[in-house]
Amino acid sequence: MVHNRNNRALRISEIGLVPSATSSYFRVNVDGATNPDNHFRNIEIGARDSMHIFIAVNVAELGQDAPLFIQDRLFFNTNGVMQHIVLETYGQDVEIFHGKTILNDTTLTANRPYIIRDTLRIAEGATLTLEAGTRLFFHNNAALFVFGNLVAEGTAEQPIVMRGNRFDNINFARPVPYNLVAGQWNGLYLLGNGTHRMHHVNINSADVGIYLSANTLSPIPAPSEMPTLELSNSRIHNFLFHGLFAHNANVTVANSVISNSASYTVLLNGGEHIFVHTTIANYFNSGVSAVQARNRNSSHPAVMIMNMDRSLPMKTVFLNSAIAGSVSNEFTLATRFPHEYNGIFRNSYIKRNPLELPQFQDIRWYERGDVIFQSTAMNINNNQYYNFEPDSVSPLLRLADPNVMDLPEFARFNLRFDLNGNDRTESEIPAAGAFEFRDLKEE
Repeated sequence: MVHNRNNRALRISEIGLVPSATSSYFRVNVDGATNPDNHFRNIEIGARDSMHIFIAVNVAELGQDAPLFIQDRLFFNTNGVMQHIVLETYGQDVEIFHGKTILNDTTLTANRPYIIRDTLRIAEGATLTLEAGTRLFFHNNAALFVFGNLVAEGTAEQPIVMRGNRFDNINFARPVPYNLVAGQWNGLYLLGNGTHRMHHVNINSADVGIYLSANTLSPIPAPSEMPTLELSNSRIHNFLFHGLFAHNANVTVANSVISNSASYTVLLNGGEHIFVHTTIANYFNSGVSAVQARNRNSSHPAVMIMNMDRSLPMKTVFLNSAIAGSVSNEFTLATRFPHEYNGIFRNSYIKRNPLELPQFQDIRWYERGDVIFQSTAMNINNNQYYNFEPDSVSPLLRLADPNVMDLPEFARFNLRFDLNGNDRTESEIPAAGAFEFRDLKEE
C-alpha cells in the first residue's frame, strides 16, 4: 500500500525496478496497471487516498538443488526525492507429485522440496523412506495415504517437515501466516497393517495430524497383528480434528509434543499405547479465533481413551508425561469398567479432577491457578507463539521419575535429552513432559 497522507493530491514522477527492470525476476502491477519494462510514470494519488502495488515473481527451473537468492529494489521518484523498497525472495526447484501412487520401496531425500497435489499413496507392501531434512509441502486438501510402511528418520538438526504449501498471510488487516492456521492440508493417514517409524518429524496445520488405523474392523485383530507406530522427538501441532487418532493400533510416543486441535488431541481406541516424556496440550484457538476455521469443542478433552467394549484388547501407559489444555477436563477414560482397565499412569500431570483408581500413581492433578507452560496463546502483534516448555512455577517441575530414562525398553529414544536437546540429568528430578525447564533469564 502506498498512502498519500497529505490534504492535496500527490504526483509520483516514477516507479520502477532497479537496476534492470527488463531482466528482473519480479513483475510490478501499480494500481491495476502493468508495463513490460516495470516502469511507471506520473502516478497521481488523491488527497488522503492510497493505492496498491502488487509484486509477482516467477523463477524458471534452475536445474540445481540449491535455492537461488533473488533481490531487487523498487524505487519511487517523488519531486526529485528518491525512495527504495528492497524486494527479496528465494527460488528453488521442486519435485511435484500429482495424484501419484508409489508401488515399490522408495526413498525421498532432502535435496529438493516436494509439492504434493491431490494425494500421494504408498501401496500395500511398499515402504516409503524419508531421509533427514525431507520437506513435504501439501496443497489444499492433499494428503499422504500409507497402505504399506513409513520410515521417517529425521535428526534434531534436520527434522522432516510436513506442512501446507502456502507461505503468504491469510489476511492483510492482521497478517497471520497460513502455516499457523489449521486446515491447510488433509493430513497423514497410516492405513493397513504396516510398521511405521517417525523420528524428528514436524507435522502441523492440517485437518488431522496422524490417523492410524487397521484395515479391518471385524473381527478385531489381536495386538500382535495390529499396525504399529513409533513416534519420537517430534512436534505434531494445530489441527481441525485430531493430532493423533489411533484405532486398533499399537503406538509408542516418546519425547514429543502433540498439541492444539479442535477435537480430541489424542484419541485411543483399541491396541496398546505407551507415552513417555510426552506433552499433550490443547489450547486451540487461543489468540487466533478470528482466523481459525472453527472453534475448539470444549466437551472433547485433550486425551480420550475409549474402551466401551470389554472384549476390545487395550492397554495404555503414561509415564513422565503432561496432559493439559484450556478446558477444565482434559482427560477421559471412557469405560464401563474403570477399575479393570489395563492401564498404568505414573509421575505425570493431568488436568482434571482426581480419579480414585489404582492405575494412577504419583499423579499431579489439576489445581486452580496452575501455571503450566511458558505460553499458551498466539499473539502476532507481540510476536508470541505457543511454547509448551514448563514455566518456572510449573507443576511439571521435579515430577518425573528419573529412573524411566534408563529403562532398557526406552534406550533407543535417548531420553536423557529433552526435545530441545537439554540434558535431563542436570536436574536431580527432571520435569514431566517433553521439555526440561530452562531459566531463560540466566541465559
